[in-house]
Amino acid sequence: MSEPHVLIAGGGIGGLATALTLHQLGVRCTVFEAVRELKPLGVGINLQPNAVRELYDLGLDAAALDAVGVPAHEWALVGLNGNDIYSEPRGLEAGYNWPQYAVHRGKLHMLLHDTFVARAGQDAVRLGARVTGYRKTSDGVTALIDHADGTRSEETGTLLLGCDGIHSAIRKQMHPDQPPIHWGGAIMWRGTTQAKPLRTGSSFLGLGTHRHRMVIYPISHPDPETGLAQINWIAEITVDEPSGHNLDGWFRPVGIEDFVHHFEGWTYDWLDVPALLRGAEVAYENPMIDRDPVPTWVDGPVALLGDAAHAMYPTGSNGASQAVIDARTLGALMLDHGVTPEALAAYDAKLCGPVSELILRNRGAGPFGLLNMVDERCGGTFENIDDVIPAEEREAFMARYKAAAGFAIEALNAAAPTIPAGATVTAPEPAE
Repeated sequence: MSEPHVLIAGGGIGGLATALTLHQLGVRCTVFEAVRELKPLGVGINLQPNAVRELYDLGLDAAALDAVGVPAHEWALVGLNGNDIYSEPRGLEAGYNWPQYAVHRGKLHMLLHDTFVARAGQDAVRLGARVTGYRKTSDGVTALIDHADGTRSEETGTLLLGCDGIHSAIRKQMHPDQPPIHWGGAIMWRGTTQAKPLRTGSSFLGLGTHRHRMVIYPISHPDPETGLAQINWIAEITVDEPSGHNLDGWFRPVGIEDFVHHFEGWTYDWLDVPALLRGAEVAYENPMIDRDPVPTWVDGPVALLGDAAHAMYPTGSNGASQAVIDARTLGALMLDHGVTPEALAAYDAKLCGPVSELILRNRGAGPFGLLNMVDERCGGTFENIDDVIPAEEREAFMARYKAAAGFAIEALNAAAPTIPAGATVTAPEPAE
């Protein structure tokens, strides 16, 4: 029997986490990425403790993650008049065995890429190669590839993993009648500013209401001389009539003055939001979009992973984390079933249903639903939050979300490693 070979469509965070996992298990894989050159693009994202645990098990330790981000110490929601709604420690301070990290997405991406290439060799990543579809064969799958130089080719493998994002060609072929991208009317402007970190020095802060808010957190350690850090921010409003926008034309740089007027007057003794926004060199405008869940992520020897499977609103800060969990779960199931369609079917059975529920839960504002409740009950301004939402109700709301998202403290700390140290996949013996 020939050596199993897994084809990975897409070299983003999900695709590279999968590639690192397969290499760890001794499974040969090749990543096909559409861009000609990888660059550290994007702004801030969060990695929840469940994903950090998996990255540690892949050999990416705290020193590696500190080079691309910073451990988060606090998660907090604040009302329109600057008063606290809810706050809690995060990561190690919360009792997890692993930290939560706020990282620069592009720097994390390059860390994963460089680590995989160092382990598997440069030939294991093919740039300028977009997988446009697939053809199932009697003993595997053939990927159809368009190259940046205008040529086309085919590559045959044992399995094909579609890690090609929200516009996935693999998903489109698997589910040709899927609805278009879903947008509920939220517009986000994202950027970074050199500024002093707020509150604990590494706090994730949500400020405002569900329909009109800021999200602010650092993604670098403070400079020892200036005390300034790279502060990631998201400025967001929700419009009532979303049909007039072309979603494909977004994700573009815009001037700060194009949107800062939405946040004029958001000044407090501890934060000046307009000044924070105007301190950025550039901002990027994009819609908050996702896709409706699909009934399966698998078509025989082909599976979806990451945003291709479950593009979701970023309200729970778990999109990238879930992609890492996808990769590790699939690797663990290959230990049980080999590099086979049976492993993909088991992966689908384990994750598709629960993660589809998480997509819909995030549409309901995820953990930011507390802002919704405050807005409904008092218009977002208050003196004592206990008069608006009792502490027990706030705690119960957050506990339900963390359980649904897979990072409840006790369950995560008690869980055995997803992939035991030193485990490898043994190819099944050929039938007699």
